[in-house]
Amino acid sequence: MNSDFDEKLIKYADLIVEVGLNLQPGQRLLIVGPAVNTGVSIKVAPLVRRIVSSAYKHGAKFVDVMWSDDQNLLDRFKYAPKNSFDQFPNWQTNGRVDFAKNGDARLAILANDPDLLAEADPESVATFQKTVAERLQPSSEYTRKNAHNWCGVAASVPEWAVKVFPEIPEGEQEAKLWETIFQICRLDHADPNTAWKNHTSELISRGDYLNAKQYHSLKLTSPGTDLTVGMPKGHIWQSALFKSLNNIDFIANMPTEEIFSMPHKDMTEGVVKATKPLSYGGTVIDNFSLTFSKGRVVDVSADVGEPILRQLIKNDEGAARLGEIALVPDSSPISQSGLLFFNTLIDENASNHIAIGSAYRFSMQGGVDMSEQEWAEAGGNHSLVHVDFMIGSDQMDVDGITADGKSEPIQRSGEWAFDV
Repeated sequence: MNSDFDEKLIKYADLIVEVGLNLQPGQRLLIVGPAVNTGVSIKVAPLVRRIVSSAYKHGAKFVDVMWSDDQNLLDRFKYAPKNSFDQFPNWQTNGRVDFAKNGDARLAILANDPDLLAEADPESVATFQKTVAERLQPSSEYTRKNAHNWCGVAASVPEWAVKVFPEIPEGEQEAKLWETIFQICRLDHADPNTAWKNHTSELISRGDYLNAKQYHSLKLTSPGTDLTVGMPKGHIWQSALFKSLNNIDFIANMPTEEIFSMPHKDMTEGVVKATKPLSYGGTVIDNFSLTFSKGRVVDVSADVGEPILRQLIKNDEGAARLGEIALVPDSSPISQSGLLFFNTLIDENASNHIAIGSAYRFSMQGGVDMSEQEWAEAGGNHSLVHVDFMIGSDQMDVDGITADGKSEPIQRSGEWAFDV
């Protein structure tokens, strides 16, 4: 590892701890990975070590890491009994809940092969994905309420880098992906912390504009998409900067370019076509579309990964309804890079997107304190899953529809149609 790269890793680690998590003295920190295998890849140990070091330097009381290895997961799908994919360790569930319940910080590092489970038995993959979602649900509920500060970031590994940069000579791809991650996380600025402050300020202004409008619904149109998304009363548009219930400001995703809110679970109508592949649970779903009626998915089609997509929709009642709608201008740095990352954490920041599954309770006024019945009656969706996929492009128009039916432009040809 050369000294220049090591210096950038240290800088990245400090940015994650200081700006992303805004870790407070006396807090504990739990470092995990994506839902596909729950732990952080052992291949990114150099970054993890620098994050751990930075966390302690910033006053962390204790830092723990849940590790994983893609090869171990592959061997499970190759050799484990087919009826064993409903197994999940209690200690992982309990550990996450312990940290979340205590108001401690959680960091998820996404660094995995998008095609990891492409050759695995679809039925076993579906059982595995549902089991993970069910067992992580207790801790996910704390996250959806912003009960603690949390953040998701990316790290480069060879298998992922090959997927993103197939044209680059072997041996150079991993470094190229690292370079790209550093750039989209604004580490190339003279003062990354100030750059993030300015960026989040603009996003917040966009959200404030839409919060003042309180549109009854949004109309999205582009080739293959003609979708009307109803919005519940009291919905809240949020962006990069969040505040936890224990009063800590944090940035949930790095990078981030979106402003987002929650649709009414029963008020989406029409058809929507994905504009980028979806990497979900170690498989890729591509060239797919969903048709909605009364808020629910009633038809699905996909050229690649359709069985996995259908299983996802059937996960539970809420998995067939929307939990998020997010707006991102086509001029975002990630979109303009022209790269497809096969990683939702990054790809969602290149495009308008929606998510099937659970809504975030902080996306509605009073949502955090509502009972399950009140939440549902207000239009909030509940599910074990929350899966984002990209639908925007430079050909998409978005209009806000007022309660009296008036239409106002929000985006034209993928760009903001209002000033702040």
